[in-house]
Parts: sequence; C-alpha cells; structure tokens
Amino acid sequence: MSKSTIAAIATPLGDGGIGIIRISGDNAIAVGDKVFKSLSGKRLADLPGYSCLFGNTVNGTELIDQTVATVFRAPKSYTGEDVVELSVHGGRLILKKLLRAVCEQGAALAEAGEFSKRAFMNGKIDLTQAESIMGLISANSDSEFKMASGALRGRVSDEIEGIKDALVNLAAHIAVFADYPDEDLPELDPENFQKILNDIIAKLEKILASYDVGRVLREGISAAIVGKPNVGKSTLMNLLSGTARSIVTDVAGTTRDVIEETVTVGEITLRLADTAGIHSTDDTVEKVGVDLAKARIESSELVLAVFDQSASLDNEDLKLLDNIKNKKAIVILNKNDIGEQIDKNVFGDMPLVLISAKTGDGYEALASAIAKITSVAQLNPDAAVLGSERQRDCAKRALDASRFALDTMKQGISIDAVGVCLDDAVAALLELTGKRVTNEVSDEVFRHFCVGK
Repeated sequence: MSKSTIAAIATPLGDGGIGIIRISGDNAIAVGDKVFKSLSGKRLADLPGYSCLFGNTVNGTELIDQTVATVFRAPKSYTGEDVVELSVHGGRLILKKLLRAVCEQGAALAEAGEFSKRAFMNGKIDLTQAESIMGLISANSDSEFKMASGALRGRVSDEIEGIKDALVNLAAHIAVFADYPDEDLPELDPENFQKILNDIIAKLEKILASYDVGRVLREGISAAIVGKPNVGKSTLMNLLSGTARSIVTDVAGTTRDVIEETVTVGEITLRLADTAGIHSTDDTVEKVGVDLAKARIESSELVLAVFDQSASLDNEDLKLLDNIKNKKAIVILNKNDIGEQIDKNVFGDMPLVLISAKTGDGYEALASAIAKITSVAQLNPDAAVLGSERQRDCAKRALDASRFALDTMKQGISIDAVGVCLDDAVAALLELTGKRVTNEVSDEVFRHFCVGK
C-alpha cells in the first residue's frame, strides 16, 4: 500500500455545523502548516500530539475559513501515522475549497476506507474491529449499536484469539510428539485432547450461531402476511407500516397483487409483503394473486399467517395451516375486538398472537413473538457476534477443520493428520482477525467503507 500522505472530507458532505478534513501520513503536519495559519503564530510542527490551534485556513492569498487544527502524533493516532484534522464550518463549498488546497500542497485524495486500512496495517485495529466501524455507523437499533460497539472494543477478537490459542497449544503438543518420536516425552492423553477439542468446537458453534441472529438485526428478514380474503391482512400491513399502504375495504379480494414495504417491528426490520387472500377462485386475475401469495410463503423467511378469530376455521384456513407447517411462522388471530369463535387447539405448538389490527391492540405481543421466533430475544448483543459473511466463512472453516481433527483422532489415524487439521483451523482464525490475510481480502473489506473513514 502506498505510504503517501492522504486527505479526505471526514464528515458527511452537506450543510452542517462543522466539517472536517482529515490528513494522514508522514507529511501530514507539513501539509497542514502550508494551509493553516494560527492566530498565535505557532506552527503545527511545534505542537505535541493531542493539541489544537485556532486560526485560518488559506489557499495562497485566499482566505477559506476560520479553523481549529488538531494534531495527532504517530503512533498515537487513529491511523498510527501523523494526522491533522482541520475543523471548519460545515458548508459544501468550504470543504471542497479546503480539500483542494490540501491536495495542492502535496496530499493525495484518500481512497474508500483508506484511513481505516492504514489503521489495520499499522496494528491499531484488527480486521473484525475494522468491519465493525461501518456497522457502528449504519446501526439502526440499540442492539445493532451494542454489537458493533462490542466488536470495535475487541469482543470478537478476544473470543477468537482464545479459541486460536487453544488450537495452537494442541497443535504444538502434536508437533513436538511427531518431530521427536525417539525422545522420552509424555504420551498424548487422547481423552483430555478430545475434551479440549470438544470445548473448542462448542465455542465455534456458539459464535457461528450468533451470526444468523446478528444478521437479522443488521439486514432484516423477508416476511409475508398471508391468509384468506377479508381476515385483516391489509389492515395489519397498515398497522406495521404506520401508513395506509394497502387498500382496506369490507369487500373480500381487494388486494390482488403483492404490496411490499420495509417496516421495523421492535428492533427487527421486516421486508414485508401483503399478499392476496388465499382461496379457491375461478377469477383469472384473483388466481394470479393467489399463486403469488403461495409463492411468497415458500420464499419468505417468516410467515405472518392471519386468521379471523371472530369466525370458525373452514377448509381454506386448514389448507393454509398445512402450507405453513414447515415454515417459520406466527399465527395471528385478528379481530379480537369483535369476539372469539376460533378453536386455538388446532394451531398446536405454533406461536400464537391475539391482535386487533384495527385498534393496534396486541402490537407489542406481536413484536415480542417476532423477536422470539427469530432468536433475537435470546441474543446478548454485548457478547461476541460475528459481523460479516467473511467472518462467518472463516469461523465455519475453523469449525470444519476442528471437527475433522476430532474424528481423525477418534479413528486412530496418523497423529500428523490431526496436526494438519489443527493447522488449518488456526489459519482460518488468523484470517478472520486479519493476522494472516491476503491483500485481496483486506482490499475487499475496505472497499465497502466510505471515503474519509
């Protein structure tokens, strides 16, 4: 990676109270002194780290803005290099003029994520911490924020490091035993060895399970509202979306197409689809809508099956139940403001929520049921939670290699083969944290960052 001095706008480009130009590299302070003139006459080069000066930024004879300049000395900076941050009023033109002036004095425009990449390359953060930065920026809920914040503080790194150390210790025992077979060394204790491996496997399984639940919070899930005509599906859609997204009438079959909306229920984002009422019909247009609704049952990660609890179940209801029996589904008994005629025993162990989509009664119970069925309710956001598909892939490879090592040892195959499996597991975890990673992988990680971060 080029060690040139880089610069970028580090705040959102738009009108605001403050805007920051960040400069990082060996010549950052020298570049800063060329565009910043303090009112006291002091130079940035004379300042210790974590110090500020007030003055003006200029481009030649042109005054740009009043400015606070902050100096961070290597290695005690975000990037591990000398850093200067120039804080000005947050106007688009001011920031563009100042960035142009900085680049004219020798700084190069930073690439996307280049500041964070330099922090990673200089050992200030590992790859899991780097990936957590964008998660922290884009967090939309307290749980997302806690997960990203925990990862940035090293929760994932510490958990993976502990597992890696245990694997290295086992691999070292095998290496010594295999390399010095004629020495009088204590024999490997297969029972204790397998016990440690089982503990490692359990930890990897637990952290892998955290990924899917964390993904629900980060990305949301696809969900479909299904049911017979006129059971209140569109009213439920409007309740969850907070707006009149679907047409609601007393006429059965009003919804004939799939209406989509992204909604947040509790802390979970649902990519929600309101579907046509599922029933037998000879109407060509209605039949297309019914077929689309059935297709959504198959493709959605979560099904919200709505039934009218003020009426007894009929054959259409029972057919719907049969269609969702193998899906992750919540039974919603609507119209509890009217009365109850339905036999709840028919639903067996399926999660069941009573609501009135018309009045909003039961909304909290539905949010709780969704959190429970997606396992979000059981997630401890302060624990180590994998934050990317890349991390998941590395952990999965480490788990597979650890399982293969255990199976190989149980079968009495060569101890060298067990060592190879352990080495593979260690390599996967080193790649996860970035301690042993290719340039292609690190480039891909930082490519998704915003410029200036």
